Amino acid sequence: MGTYTDNFQRGLDILAKIDPENYKDIIAGFEQSALPDLGTLAVEFNYGQIFSRSGLDLKSRLLAAVAGLTALGNTEQLKFYLNGALNVGWTQEEILEAMLQMVIYAGFPVALNTILTVASEVFSERTERNEKEKQNDY
Repeated sequence: MGTYTDNFQRGLDILAKIDPENYKDIIAGFEQSALPDLGTLAVEFNYGQIFSRSGLDLKSRLLAAVAGLTALGNTEQLKFYLNGALNVGWTQEEILEAMLQMVIYAGFPVALNTILTVASEVFSERTERNEKEKQNDY
């Protein structure tokens, strides 16, 4: 990736809050991609300029991202933002209510794909991981 700017560092800090376990892998994935500068631009702009603005807190921005991606039916990025929303304190119930609200704007097919597929998968994976962690604690 290119030269790191202040926006890139701010973006990296935001990504670390959204997904503390995987953000380094995300950056490494960009570095190994066909166009590493695209990753730099995504981190600088999406997170360093937009997500870091003072108008909304990170928790609110993540719920907005979940709602927007749900309405668009963007299942790939939605998984990341669902995990991020859970990481910053949203509950499954709150997230599902925001996703359900999108039925009004995007229709039932999109809601069925995002809620019944992506959200169910993310919530199940997290429940399994939490149960394994509890077992390892004993």
